[in-house]
Amino acid sequence: MRGSANARRAGPFAHLLLAIAFCTATSPAFAVSPDAILADTPPKQLSAFGFFTDIAKQTPAENVTPFAPITPLFSDNALKYRFVYLPEGQSATYDDTEAFDFPVGTALIKTFAFPADFRAPDKDIRLIETRVLLKHEGGWQAWAYLWNDEQTEATLKITGAKVDIATVKADGTPLSFTYAVPNKNQCKGCHAFNGEIVPLGPKARNLNGDFPYASGPQNQLAHWAEAKILSGLPASSPAVPDWRDAAAPLDARARAWLDVNCAHCHRAEGAASNSGLFLTWGEKDRVRYGVGKRPVAAGKGSGDRSFDIKPGDPDGSILPYRVESTEPGVMMPELGRHVADPEAVALLRDWIASMR
Repeated sequence: MRGSANARRAGPFAHLLLAIAFCTATSPAFAVSPDAILADTPPKQLSAFGFFTDIAKQTPAENVTPFAPITPLFSDNALKYRFVYLPEGQSATYDDTEAFDFPVGTALIKTFAFPADFRAPDKDIRLIETRVLLKHEGGWQAWAYLWNDEQTEATLKITGAKVDIATVKADGTPLSFTYAVPNKNQCKGCHAFNGEIVPLGPKARNLNGDFPYASGPQNQLAHWAEAKILSGLPASSPAVPDWRDAAAPLDARARAWLDVNCAHCHRAEGAASNSGLFLTWGEKDRVRYGVGKRPVAAGKGSGDRSFDIKPGDPDGSILPYRVESTEPGVMMPELGRHVADPEAVALLRDWIASMR
């Protein structure tokens, strides 16, 4: 149901989101380039799109709307700044289950960044890459742009890139790893739906929570409808919990995490359909989402375990073993991360331990 009493927490960088929303409301108009969005060959520089009035500060231009999912995809703990642009006078069509149907000329923008220290996540932020999904007549096009050291511009990287990350975790321990900007083909690995590239994040259930707009917190679905960038919004919509919200039911938190982090592949229409493991939020069959299910193929990825989920026994379950691993060929998801998320692993283990 929209506008629930439990507003989504904006996260440790909430004041940055507020600043973005404030700038959106007060900055002079800045022209987004429809030609750049629809060009057969994308521009070499991110700034050519005109998505931002201040590209380094990620201040969105007029008609570029910031948003944030209730439960986000884990990507090596990266901070993410998300925006959507729709052609003037057009709107996305609401869907109760899948991503909204966006018109040609839409752009979805997501910037990945890391702070120097996660104990102060709003300070000394380094922008790493910005990914754009552009809706053309023939479907969606995915491109990645790599930020320069000066943090003044991002350049198209069709073949991907490697970036050394050095930061400090929230517990004060250092964290260093090599971050991978995906190449053009890797984008298809996660965004494939029945063989076509589609958006993943803008779904009703994951936008049905509050965002700190300039005028105050407001439900994102309601905001999109009021801004006339979403049509067909019903009186009530599905919603997932913030997976870190300990007050929410354990089962719902775990299913929300799996839906966002795994179900883009683990669904009948996804790249991992042959696994028979379907982790979408709406899946009701316990065996299909892993409970008491034997893996289709048993290799090192199974860790000598016999079931994807063995009720009451997280140590005997393949699912948390693969989510915890950072070994190529074992870890899941296969792309988009190099480190594990201990909080998510703990959640999944608690969920499985609670099963009977």
